[in-house]
Amino acid sequence: MKKNTPFSKFAQLCEHLAATTKRLEKIAMLAEFLRSLKKMNWSRRRVLCWAKFFLITIPRTLDVSWKTLQKIRHKITEPRAHAQPLTILEVADLFTQIAETSGKGSRQRIHELLESLFNRAGQSERDVLVKIIFGEMRIGVAEGLLLEGIAKAADVPLELVRRANMYLGDPGEVARVALHSGADGLARINLQLFRPVQPMLAGLAEEFSEIFKEHKGKTSLEFKFDGARVQIHKQNDQIRIYSRHLSDVTASLPDVVEMIGSGLRAKTAIVEGEVVAVGKGDRPLPFQELMRRFRRVHQIDATKREVPVKLYLFDLLYLDGDSYVNSAYLKRWKILTRHCAPELLVKRIITDGEVEAEKFLRQALEQGHEGLMAKKLDSEYTPGARGKRWFKIKPAETLDLVIIAAEWGSGRRVGWLSNYHLAARDETADEFFMLGKTFKGLTDDEFKWMTRKLLSLKTREDRYTVYVKPQLVVEVAYNEIQRSPQYSSKFALRFARIKRIREDKSPRQADTIERVRRLYEQQFERKAKAEDVARFK
Repeated sequence: MKKNTPFSKFAQLCEHLAATTKRLEKIAMLAEFLRSLKKMNWSRRRVLCWAKFFLITIPRTLDVSWKTLQKIRHKITEPRAHAQPLTILEVADLFTQIAETSGKGSRQRIHELLESLFNRAGQSERDVLVKIIFGEMRIGVAEGLLLEGIAKAADVPLELVRRANMYLGDPGEVARVALHSGADGLARINLQLFRPVQPMLAGLAEEFSEIFKEHKGKTSLEFKFDGARVQIHKQNDQIRIYSRHLSDVTASLPDVVEMIGSGLRAKTAIVEGEVVAVGKGDRPLPFQELMRRFRRVHQIDATKREVPVKLYLFDLLYLDGDSYVNSAYLKRWKILTRHCAPELLVKRIITDGEVEAEKFLRQALEQGHEGLMAKKLDSEYTPGARGKRWFKIKPAETLDLVIIAAEWGSGRRVGWLSNYHLAARDETADEFFMLGKTFKGLTDDEFKWMTRKLLSLKTREDRYTVYVKPQLVVEVAYNEIQRSPQYSSKFALRFARIKRIREDKSPRQADTIERVRRLYEQQFERKAKAEDVARFK
């Protein structure tokens, strides 16, 4: 099949994927479709390939409202009988143009691009286009399933595909390499300067004894900050800063660029750290103050004065031509300390003593930080993976959840969207399931900001509720997880309150239903669950 694969074939694939719940059938369908795309022009860097953009990525850069689509629908005409079929690459091109359209007249230009797109599409294609735009594909294809489809299509080991995706963070690029270069091409993929990788993730621990047992003795304890994780790439004087969901935020953090330029002694390097907003006495400011820096792209000098930041580095992935992701954490740390100014390094100790660990935790909390990170001394760096080699220790339990709807407030909150519907992600179905609602935890200014933000994400609305794209992540503190037949997740959070808005996280980095289930079970390790048996057998 040549590069002009009709978009109708993709629409047909979506229809078939949605019609089955069987994992192996979905993998076989994905593999067959990928093979058919093998002769496409995958090298066009400007076009986001179908696998990543259409199937599993919510296109957050497409600022298209439901109202705009409704206006366009009234103008749609049926495609001409002999019109050239709409192709996958044309749709990707048009989406890219829409995403890049800004400035004066951009609304009209976006409207024209969408109108031309929908006028060339048949009815089934239009349905899929709407779902793509609003991130509501709901066809049961999560990233893990797609990677299995790639492995089957290219007849290569799944582990090689997963490894390549850890480094590239782009299933579409992984598919291109797998289909054209096979296992050898995948094996050659490694760290690349100015191509950020997914951050290694940590599990959650409640007791230091649990950590010392898992890490078999001494472990490294580091301050855990209420800041934003960054990955910094340096090549001589060129320095780029990437957020945890791999966006380039360099322009917003010129002071961090200066810190790296003077404090990191290396020609080329990839390091990880945390940026923290600070106030009087270098004490950390609330996380939302830091987000002002990340959102700002104009008047940076003024914002630097208003919201100064500190950088704390805690890991090294690459240095002067050598990758260290397969090296032990302790080795990476020692190399980092040899090349980095001491004031840029995170505060840490190595211990296997609970008394010393508790004292260090109190010290972190007293200084206004979130808690501690515990890192196994011989742990390798595994991009995008979560496990027991790293733990986070925080006094209160929290979940990162996605807002899927919000209700109009009453009383003092009238005119604001303030009762937020909270959801966790089901990795197998790639859907979001509700865990409860809350209006607690935010300031008046945050309520106003949330109202503007959620209205920009609106997909539909009834008398009381605005339903939105599942895009905005919030960190939610709670007292207990309970079973509940009321919500689609079958769980509910007791006394949920929003701790902070996590603009630095994408919906794919939110917590999963599986993690909610594990946390629920952990609550009952020392008491019975008899009250649940009859209702949830």
